[in-house]
Amino acid sequence: MKMLHLVTNRKLIPDGNIFRVIEECVNAGIDSIILREKDLSYDELYNIAKEIKLIADKKSVPLIINGTLDVARDLKCHGFHTGFNCIKNKLPDFDGIIGVSIHSVEEAIQAQNLGANYIIAGHIFPTDCKKGLEPRGTDFIKKIKQNVEIPIICIGGINETNIKKVYESGSNGVAVMSSIMKSDNIYNTVHNLK
Repeated sequence: MKMLHLVTNRKLIPDGNIFRVIEECVNAGIDSIILREKDLSYDELYNIAKEIKLIADKKSVPLIINGTLDVARDLKCHGFHTGFNCIKNKLPDFDGIIGVSIHSVEEAIQAQNLGANYIIAGHIFPTDCKKGLEPRGTDFIKKIKQNVEIPIICIGGINETNIKKVYESGSNGVAVMSSIMKSDNIYNTVHNLK
């Protein structure tokens, strides 16, 4: 099953209205929202997440909190997402799904062994978010697929022209930030990626 996940970055939104973007994504059929606003305090993130959860819950779209476990717990969100370097050989205690960002096959295997429900692998193609860093390419996806059984979600420079290659390489889904956050027609962008 092809799944499309939104990773947020409110700083990329031309009018700055994250709630409008979330509403449009939910109405367009996004499969989950990963709220990734790393610069916010607990209170700021909690307040934004609370509003987003109300929007997402209307269409039963899972909300996953990136990086701030207490917000994920306190709002009883569907999931928590963290970076591989933050897990220290043990996943946190959380009553929901847990995802881990990985950047190597070894990290993917370890995340699976620790009990992660899914991994986000990247970056696959060149992206402004990782300017100057060499992308890992579709062979990276194939190698991960040979070594793990949990779902692989790919991120990084994925768009309508290359998404087919990502799925052909074994990805279970894609996570997109810039192309949705910056879009002037979110409905079309989401539909073209699904």
